[in-house]
Amino acid sequence: MSSTSSDPSLSPDQLSDVQRLALEQFTAVTAQSRLQAIPLLQRSQWNVELAITRFFDGETADSVAEALQAEDPNRSSWTHPAKQHRPDPRSTNSPQASHLARKPPLLISLLLFPFSLVWRIANGTIGLLYLIFPFLPRFRATTATAATTTKRSTNPRDTAARFIRGFEEEYGVVSRLPWFEGGYAQALDLSKKELRFLLVVLQSDEHDDTSRFNRETLSSPEVVAFLKANNIILWGGSVQESEAYQVSTALGCTKFPFAALITHAPNTPPGASSQGMSVVTRVVGTCTPAVFTQKLLAAINTHSPALEHIRTQRAAQAADRQIRDQQNSAYEASLARDRQRAAERKAAEEAARRAEAEAVRLAAEASTLTEKRKQWRRWRASTLPREPNEGTPAARVSIRTADGERVVRKFAKEARMEEVYAFVECMDVKDAGGERPSGYQHSYGFRLVSVMPRKVYGPESGTVGNGLWPSGNLVVEALDEEEEAD
Repeated sequence: MSSTSSDPSLSPDQLSDVQRLALEQFTAVTAQSRLQAIPLLQRSQWNVELAITRFFDGETADSVAEALQAEDPNRSSWTHPAKQHRPDPRSTNSPQASHLARKPPLLISLLLFPFSLVWRIANGTIGLLYLIFPFLPRFRATTATAATTTKRSTNPRDTAARFIRGFEEEYGVVSRLPWFEGGYAQALDLSKKELRFLLVVLQSDEHDDTSRFNRETLSSPEVVAFLKANNIILWGGSVQESEAYQVSTALGCTKFPFAALITHAPNTPPGASSQGMSVVTRVVGTCTPAVFTQKLLAAINTHSPALEHIRTQRAAQAADRQIRDQQNSAYEASLARDRQRAAERKAAEEAARRAEAEAVRLAAEASTLTEKRKQWRRWRASTLPREPNEGTPAARVSIRTADGERVVRKFAKEARMEEVYAFVECMDVKDAGGERPSGYQHSYGFRLVSVMPRKVYGPESGTVGNGLWPSGNLVVEALDEEEEAD
């Protein structure tokens, strides 16, 4: 148990939202002050139904154990052995009560025996008549109620369903009254939340005017249409039930049938109602449907402007809240777009930076490659063998360059075709010499082709004597970038 629930000096300002709601429901039903209601709610573990039952029926010695059991149905129902043998002060037919009752003297028992015998015979005869003639439900129900002391279920929903079912069985379902199937506290909360009028109808099954009021007034088409047209919450109960009896005490009911119209009254004094709910009119006793609806209509016309004002305020607050939500949503969407744009801009800047770095790297590599290519051509020009002298076996090769110039040179018969390629590559080199560049693999950007018939001579096509002996005509064809890369 929390410290808040067990503090006897707890003030209303120290309550949580759930405890404050329970306090409002309890005071609305019992008409108790808040300072008087808080200790009972603390002892009942802030269970409103249990606290209301204890307020009207009295508390037992094991109230804390009952509150814990009502709060958690799965909690163990074990009680102290001393409490198990303690009689219930509200029950008169428990085994302990009958065991502790003092037996009457023998002389008195003998004197009362004839009367007791006559009572038993009469009671048995009446029971036999009820069995033979079951069309006497009123007297039978009265006798059963008077004879039994068993307490009915205090579940508000079950009690309301039982009342509605009995009403429809007795007066028919043609009227279709809009009964609220729930407890009084739930109906009160719904009335306050939706700003609707709540009509509470309290009846006594033993009252002579109950049947007439239900049949002629409450079930009349005029009243049913009035309740539905004004969207009134209708809650009813019999004072034979615990909840309806508690409600009748809270509403000051002194005569049956009784009807009270309740609504939210924001200007109600603080002591009148803890929930701001108050009784705006009462209809006591029997009356015609016209009088009944006229009294309700007068109260509705009086208090409808205040309710409409509250509805307008709530609608304005809801509209303001919706506008704020829309503004917050628009702001969040704008913020998300700004974040997306910033991310895209950052990604674009990073891509541009990487592209620039890659361009610099490629330019540097191209510059290095060009410089090494020039160095290789100078070195290769210095390593070309001289043209064979007269009398040495040699092939006469005529080469037409890409710019149309024709060059004739002799190559040794055993010379490799790569030397012909190197000669063409280094024809325009003026400053031959130097060392071979390291880490450089030279590739020729052209190919040598014979025209008739067309044949391609590659750098690895063997020797000059194998293909160009004793003479040959070659044409220089430039390679495109893909062929050069291959």
